[in-house]
Amino acid sequence: MSRPVEGPVLSAAGIEHDYALHRRRPWGARDVAAALQGVDLQVAVGERVGLVGTSGSGKSTLLRCLLGLERPDRGTVTLAGRTVRPGSTASLRWYRRLVQYVPQDPAGSLDPRSTVRELVSVPLRHLHVPGDHAAAVTTALTRVGLDPELAGRRPGELSGGQAQRVALARALAPGPVLLLADEPVSGLDLPVRDQVVQVLADLSAREGLGLLLVSHDLAVVARLCDRTVVLADGLVVEEGPTADLLTRPAHPRTRELLAAVPALPA
Repeated sequence: MSRPVEGPVLSAAGIEHDYALHRRRPWGARDVAAALQGVDLQVAVGERVGLVGTSGSGKSTLLRCLLGLERPDRGTVTLAGRTVRPGSTASLRWYRRLVQYVPQDPAGSLDPRSTVRELVSVPLRHLHVPGDHAAAVTTALTRVGLDPELAGRRPGELSGGQAQRVALARALAPGPVLLLADEPVSGLDLPVRDQVVQVLADLSAREGLGLLLVSHDLAVVARLCDRTVVLADGLVVEEGPTADLLTRPAHPRTRELLAAVPALPA
């Protein structure tokens, strides 16, 4: 289960990341492109934060830095007040137990040869989580509204909504305080999408689980997120309560995002 944390559960300060370009300068040095330029981001306990921006805005790079898959060139990431050290296996293992990833097409990430029990227990084994793994699997399935009797089934024996919930249960099994979700409902049928959104909202409200949601779907962001951060060219150009930001955008890049989508639900 998510455990209590004082203050912001996640804090990223001054995150900068450059990518080397293929072309070289005459003296041999590579040109670089700034993917992130001093990004500051916080997620409070139980808060649901949306991260939006056009393609190339830096969302994916920031997410990779927060997952420990990319090392920022500058800046720090702290979890529950403790600095994450990208070069330390112990630090990353601790961090990845408490910060879990929900990928695009979560159900598509399930190995069709494995049972639900095996799938949900994967992070428990990989992160060397102590305790009764069978009990942890049962608890995780129950938390997402699934009957533990499904533990012996394989993904092909599940409905679309059940498979999505299994993927969420897998992320919940190690007991994270925060989920980092990358377009988790993209491409889903509306009923399944609504199920996943409702499960995420319930987990946050009931257990204080934090969520950082990367999404192009502003309707989902409007429904799910308390606060929204807008990235453009590797910079945070606007942030604030989601309802205010979507109805009264202050920055031109935010207005461009809103102009590109159909009318949002009231």
